[in-house]
Amino acid sequence: MPSKLTIVLFDIDGTLVRTGGAGVRAMARAFEDLFGVARAFDGIPMAGRTDKSILEDAVARTGVDIGPQFLTRFRARYCERLLEALSEPGHAKNVLPGVRPLLEALARRPDVFLALLTGNCEQGAKLKLEHFDLWRYFSCGAFGDEAGDRNALFAVAMRRARECGAPDLAPNNVIVVGDTELDVACAAAAGARSVAVATGPSNSAALRRSGAQFVFEDLSDTDAFLSLLM
Repeated sequence: MPSKLTIVLFDIDGTLVRTGGAGVRAMARAFEDLFGVARAFDGIPMAGRTDKSILEDAVARTGVDIGPQFLTRFRARYCERLLEALSEPGHAKNVLPGVRPLLEALARRPDVFLALLTGNCEQGAKLKLEHFDLWRYFSCGAFGDEAGDRNALFAVAMRRARECGAPDLAPNNVIVVGDTELDVACAAAAGARSVAVATGPSNSAALRRSGAQFVFEDLSDTDAFLSLLM
């Protein structure tokens, strides 16, 4: 590894890709498959949150009695439903502007370590990114089935990066890239740098108000992003 390294942690939905609501549909269908409760996630905030916390809200609201094998069964059924939903026509799905060139540029640099910090469960993250041929850019990450609180995922991401060969870096050598105020808060809580991109539910003004250090309308300006590296 080079003497100066930057770890860049990417969110997925609204940051790298748009799945046309495939994840939401898959969660609702999986819940109904297992418990017979339709529309269990209606009205539950999802943007920037972890799958674990979203599921906990649905369970609390519906009063479903979950057994010890529930989470394993739900994740398996969710992933089956997600694979179906990603292939459904009639929903806008795409890699967001500038993402492919940026990931290519970052992957070529020896002074950058790419990883994920996402609210998606690990297998769900893999299915989404494989659908767009982006999974190959990431050797590891922290995922939304590992913690209810997104802020707790930062330490997980750093541990995984070390396990994959990255050195033990100070948080100010880490950039957290996301599209919501919760991504910005995660970076701030850890002492990392935040790059917010207005390709999700929050516009650039809202992201600036949340304290994001750098705000982009999208990730199409590769040179501007690379200028942020240490």
